[in-house]
Amino acid sequence: MKKAILVLENGALFEGYTIGKEGTAVGEVVFNTAMSGYQEILTDPSYKGQIVTMTYTQIGNYGINSKDEESVKPYVEGFVVKEASEIASNFRSEQTLDSYLKRYEIVGIEGIDTRRLTKMLRVKGSLVGAISCEETTEELKKRINSFEIVGKDMVKFVSTEQPYEFKDGIFRFGYERRKIRKVLDKTKKVVVIDFGVKRNILRYLVEVGFDVYVVGAYTTYEEIKSLNPDAIFFSNGPGDPRGINNKWIKEYRRMAENFICFGICFGHQIIARAFDIEIYKMKFGHHGGNHPVKDLESDKIFVTAQNHNYAVDEKDLVEKGFKITYINLNDGSVEGMMHKDLPLMSVQYHPEASPGPHDAEYLFERFALMVKEN
Repeated sequence: MKKAILVLENGALFEGYTIGKEGTAVGEVVFNTAMSGYQEILTDPSYKGQIVTMTYTQIGNYGINSKDEESVKPYVEGFVVKEASEIASNFRSEQTLDSYLKRYEIVGIEGIDTRRLTKMLRVKGSLVGAISCEETTEELKKRINSFEIVGKDMVKFVSTEQPYEFKDGIFRFGYERRKIRKVLDKTKKVVVIDFGVKRNILRYLVEVGFDVYVVGAYTTYEEIKSLNPDAIFFSNGPGDPRGINNKWIKEYRRMAENFICFGICFGHQIIARAFDIEIYKMKFGHHGGNHPVKDLESDKIFVTAQNHNYAVDEKDLVEKGFKITYINLNDGSVEGMMHKDLPLMSVQYHPEASPGPHDAEYLFERFALMVKEN
């Protein structure tokens, strides 16, 4: 095990040891407060361009298995943990965290004070950083200074190159308290605009009765129309939604005006952009599995999974024909919206939640009902 360092753009230095690939990684450093789900986090395309710090102290103790991957490979730029477990104890486990990171050449560091790092990110905001076991601090500072993510289109690195159908349902242990119901008695086609979609979103769409067809982010309205969909879904994805070319934003606007639509996370922000609603960068974003969200219609509170560094402007969305449906109880930011006239809704959080919590999975049923009733 080699010594490694994590350097931040503000000059802060953390010393630890390598996990995964021995090399160098640069990215925007964020922290995730989930206690489990590290594999889903690693393989979530929304983390492209970011170095993820896990706030829970021990990561990797239940190993890695192929069924819990949210995409074809890990997309994080780097991984930071307090302690990477050498033991993988789980009947579904196929390999350890370290071997998995090595397999996909993900650079990581363990043994640092993740509490100190997290507190720093909360005060300073998200910072660009670099992990390395081979380069000097000065060399890493040069890499950090040349790294850009704000205003950059990161979707092009994760969106599918070829359209495909998706047919897999949700994995179940058999003792779940609630099973999401199949709403559509007659199958309806939903076209998923892939900005970096998680597989569990696709699984939920299948479960409620959709015929799921996934296309790349850079697909025109006319191409979508030729597929004759009953609805369109705007997926999650990485980076700054303001980095998407206006040419494509106009295409998404046409889709939203002519089809029943649902958007999650990045898709929520893309819908906002399509209607000229302002997007702003948050200080350190929301990343984790324990964010309280309030449904303004029912007054109910849900615990949700979240992963975003950007948010929709509250005042602007109301002026552009939308109403706020959900708010974050930690900071009051917008967590959901619905158009006042069009069959169009979106949420900032992740109702598919893999691996949890599952409080908001009913939204997939609601989407299916919108299609069924319209």
